[in-house]
Amino acid sequence: MGAEGFRFDLIKGRARGPRLGVLHTAHGDVETPVFMPVGTQATIKATSPEQAWHAGARLILANTYHLYLKPGHEVVSSLGGLHEFMGWSGPILTDSGGFQVFSLSSLRKIEEQGVTFRSHIDGSTHFISPEKSIEIQHSLGADIIMCFDECPPYPVTLEQARSSRARSARWAERCLAYHAGRVACRSGFNGEPSGTGEAGSGKRQALFGIVQGSVYEAERTASAREIAALDFDGCAIGGLSVGEPKEMMLSALEWSIDPLPERKPRYLMGVGTPEDIIQAVARGTDMFDSVLPTRIARHGAALTNRGRLLLKNAEFGDDGSPIEEGCDCYACREFSRGYIRHLFKAKEPLALTLATIHNLRFMANFMARLRDAIAADEFSGFAENFRGTYARRTGRKE
Repeated sequence: MGAEGFRFDLIKGRARGPRLGVLHTAHGDVETPVFMPVGTQATIKATSPEQAWHAGARLILANTYHLYLKPGHEVVSSLGGLHEFMGWSGPILTDSGGFQVFSLSSLRKIEEQGVTFRSHIDGSTHFISPEKSIEIQHSLGADIIMCFDECPPYPVTLEQARSSRARSARWAERCLAYHAGRVACRSGFNGEPSGTGEAGSGKRQALFGIVQGSVYEAERTASAREIAALDFDGCAIGGLSVGEPKEMMLSALEWSIDPLPERKPRYLMGVGTPEDIIQAVARGTDMFDSVLPTRIARHGAALTNRGRLLLKNAEFGDDGSPIEEGCDCYACREFSRGYIRHLFKAKEPLALTLATIHNLRFMANFMARLRDAIAADEFSGFAENFRGTYARRTGRKE
């Protein structure tokens, strides 16, 4: 199939182990491995698009479920699609909405055709099928869109995991067929695009399949083979970091990666701590997302190379140093820990913005250093050194 304007070049590395690549999209190129900040409601909370860009964000994630419910994908499309709607000129990825729908538990009913659910906002009833999820994402107009899958919780029985995996495979085929059909309908003779790539055209959108299977090796392997056999532009690994032990997550990741195509990007969904990213990159993963860096920032926690700082702590009240020495973000260049703590205690919104800018910059710098280490064949040393200094901490005393 192949999306117009989308390509992944594997620059260094193979199927397993640390890799360097470049995602080419209609809205710019992105070096991998890459971390994607999450803009659930078409915004990264507490920051403007310009602030997020200057902090180093290059590819961001928006949430299909939330935008479908409010303001509605038709509204976003009528206002030019996600890029124009939110004022972001870089690439965007949208999830399918499946994770949020399946998280509703008692508020949804799963059938072969799709999922009926009640809105967490007003209780209204909605139905999303694989085809509907792709239709919504076409309207939103992101550069990369995801197929609709069933994401089981942890723990589940082997029988439940098998049933979920099989349904996800059937839905993946339906997503791919619907996406290809929409692209064909919007193309002219000889496959030339009839439009200019407006929101919802589909032609400029890459579609990723998603591997499921919970924590069972046979199901993970089967799912990965099913997704690899289909003509997706990339492969995502879902259903992890949902409560399972860390070692179990890493094993399931390895089972998921082994059957995947070497030259397609691999995206580990919902995983974004520095420790986990290092482990996943070591196994051959290229893309990551998580709300963690921005969420903990709004609660006063800053990421540093020595772990987390809880900026609300009293010991920072008279601290004139930046959040982290050597950091070039706006918060660290202009303000002290003492000032930012004051803002948090005074409940000033600027506190959330400054902490978020710092955490976004930390993640961007971390990923850049990680890529440099892979390029220099020094990944193992980088990982060992980082793990040796990075630990959760709440104070400034060394």
